[in-house]
Amino acid sequence: MSNWALTALVLYSAWALFAFGIRAVLQRRRTGDAGFRGISGRPGEASWWAGVLFAAALACGIAAPVATLAGLPTAALPAVQWTGLGITLAGMTATLAAQTNMGASWRVGVGPGERTALVTGGLFAHVRNPVFTAMALTATGLALTVPNGVSLLALAALVTAVQLQVRVVEEPYLTGTHGPAYRTYAARTGRFLPGIGRLTAQDLSRRSP
Repeated sequence: MSNWALTALVLYSAWALFAFGIRAVLQRRRTGDAGFRGISGRPGEASWWAGVLFAAALACGIAAPVATLAGLPTAALPAVQWTGLGITLAGMTATLAAQTNMGASWRVGVGPGERTALVTGGLFAHVRNPVFTAMALTATGLALTVPNGVSLLALAALVTAVQLQVRVVEEPYLTGTHGPAYRTYAARTGRFLPGIGRLTAQDLSRRSP
């Protein structure tokens, strides 16, 4: 089991480094801005919880294999762990591809009053939030590769954070910033999976700031 945990730790650490650290460096070189906007909202608000849970999910993702290496019991069939490893690698690859598709519009968080280009090409032509989908895929793979309470907590925290961030923060922001262009895009494109979660006019009116 220690080999699985060590593999998961190396992969997850490398993914976090590339997805956030190296990506931020490349973004700064390209645009002069690293792209980090921090946690939105006031403490206790849904948008604030989104940021807190997102940070907790990343921390738990690192802690899960460390806990197994430290002796926390896990139980999984090798076939399940191999499947988890494949899902993790797919999620890592998709994360980097989706971030690349965003180009200069890549951000972590939302800056009030900020306007970036609406990205609708690449993976974004199929789902509106491919970065978040890919991250959830990575967390799912981790939970299967190193199945313990910490990895399951990381997955639950990430899924909750993503739902809050998208529904409470980003959709109202994009609706207000891009207006008809985003409405048209959201009406034809799924939220996290192709064809699922397309927004109606009524949905979009409730998300307008």
